[in-house]
Amino acid sequence: MGWRFRKRIKIFPGFYINISKSGLGVNIGPKGANVSIGPNGTYVNTGIPGTGLYRRDKVDSSKQSSTRIQQETQNYREQEVTPTVSKEEQQYGGYEVSLQNTHHIPVNREDNHSDNSNGEFSMPYPQKDLADYRYPTIDLLKKYDFDDTPDANMEEQQANKNRIVETLRSFGIEISFIKATIGPRVTLYEIMLAPGVNASKLKGLEDDIALALSSHSVQILIPIPGKGTIGIEVPNIRPTIVSLESILNTKQFQETTMELPCAIGKTITNEVFMFDLTKAPHILIAGSTGQGKSIALNTMIMSLLYKKHPVELKLVLMDPYGVEYGMYAQIAKQFLASLPDEPVIVSNSGQAVSTLNSLCKEMESRYDLLKIACVRNVQEYNNKFVNRQLKPAVGHRFMPYIVVIIDEYGDFIGEKGQDFETPIVQLAQYARAVGIHMIISTKRPTNDIITGAIKANFPTRIAFRLPEQIDSQVILDCDGAEELLGNGDMLFRAGKSIDCIRVQCAFVDTPETERICKFISEQQGYISPFELSDPYFDENEYGESSDVDMTHLDPLFEDAARLIVLTQEGSTSLIQRKFAIGYNRAGRLMDQLEKAGIVGRCNGSKPRDVLIMDEISLENLLNSLR
Repeated sequence: MGWRFRKRIKIFPGFYINISKSGLGVNIGPKGANVSIGPNGTYVNTGIPGTGLYRRDKVDSSKQSSTRIQQETQNYREQEVTPTVSKEEQQYGGYEVSLQNTHHIPVNREDNHSDNSNGEFSMPYPQKDLADYRYPTIDLLKKYDFDDTPDANMEEQQANKNRIVETLRSFGIEISFIKATIGPRVTLYEIMLAPGVNASKLKGLEDDIALALSSHSVQILIPIPGKGTIGIEVPNIRPTIVSLESILNTKQFQETTMELPCAIGKTITNEVFMFDLTKAPHILIAGSTGQGKSIALNTMIMSLLYKKHPVELKLVLMDPYGVEYGMYAQIAKQFLASLPDEPVIVSNSGQAVSTLNSLCKEMESRYDLLKIACVRNVQEYNNKFVNRQLKPAVGHRFMPYIVVIIDEYGDFIGEKGQDFETPIVQLAQYARAVGIHMIISTKRPTNDIITGAIKANFPTRIAFRLPEQIDSQVILDCDGAEELLGNGDMLFRAGKSIDCIRVQCAFVDTPETERICKFISEQQGYISPFELSDPYFDENEYGESSDVDMTHLDPLFEDAARLIVLTQEGSTSLIQRKFAIGYNRAGRLMDQLEKAGIVGRCNGSKPRDVLIMDEISLENLLNSLR
């Protein structure tokens, strides 16, 4: 744009050839207002006839305009998100030690901002942290020869149908039709009563039908949930094992859009049963010893590992015996979360309480970020972060889902009581929106362990075989668990449903779990497990050093300074351990070290940056402070 000089040669009225610095062009239109077409594009010209002065305004085509806008937007994004490479990144070969606070997210600098041809990112950029990560393959799981083929003996089925019809007829109950559906553990005989027959007559006939079929136990469903028929569940003589491979190697699981899919088994109609943990959102499991609780927990973990990237999911595993989840320790740098300098598998009750309190602190921190981002839940927040609408420079970070799995919950409650239950209730009440979900299991579903506060905040229940009817009432608020067959036979009840779904839990053996964990552990991971912040560390109390009294230094100040410089680790817990002092004193020491310029500012639960590199510089600094 602007005022320029040019020479016009008239060919005929309204048609001119322009000669200017930019080259030759064609001018169409009357003097004072015309359109110019030349090598540099199309322009609208306005000017004063006879003076040689005019104004040119270029007309952008829609395609050129769109291309320019995309390019400007891309340049803006790169300027906003491209960080500088720090000293720690150079040490670890271009992988960032931490993006924000307590979270270890390595970022490959060469691949982090690679685009495809149309200006869109080829994958969500948090996943570029471990861009080469490969999900576990189905061939790591054991495939049984009889998968998906329940033992169907047509002669046996027909004989059972005849016995059921004869038994019901002996009690004056006529039926119009009967059909059988074979499941992995139970066969469902679906019957339709003849017109005028009262369904209440079937109540109490379970034992008579079981006697006629020579069966262990029979259950009658009046009606079958979602149908207008009556069901009679009869155990199979030769039950079929439901392998995890037969569950995960299905189109239903492979193409699911659930956020946290948990495929746990097959229904009595031989259909894959799965649910979304984010909709659950917390699960309470109960069952006698050896009935399948631990296998169900492992099945859920395997489902999540097969579907989620390490940047999207973190697991907190608690087991009072310390042996159930030992094989998962090898994937700590990919999927586990723990307190700093603590075992990744929580077995100590004191550590369990600290971990839960740390999760409450993480929950509060996430809520603060959600408020700043003006979103309601973690899905909306992460979508904004992936679309680069939130800036890491001001504290925003990608939030992985955190799934807390507690085995033998009753043992922890027996040791810590309210100290253990209180943070669990707090998390169950409020943590769903920020992506923290809980699964707890117990073999003792009594009212002193499964309290009203726990039941009110764990809407999804799973019951394996229980010894007493009252135990089934505690866990499911209804009868039925005492009649289950054991070995993975379970009842699933969602929070909003009034009916229980009978499911045969999938079986995953220890060698399968070890193969999958080994496959994951051999791939690139983070520098350390996902670190939960210290629940007893107050950043407001120790984060500022402006009011630190440097005229009365702690007697351990110089020794602590030498320790920090020698180890190059500005950790409060390191000072606490080495000098056997309390956390408050160690925190005051760290504040004095920061004020003296030996360590940097507080960075959450991570070690502070050490600003002094050698002992000579340290001694010079200490001499100036004496």
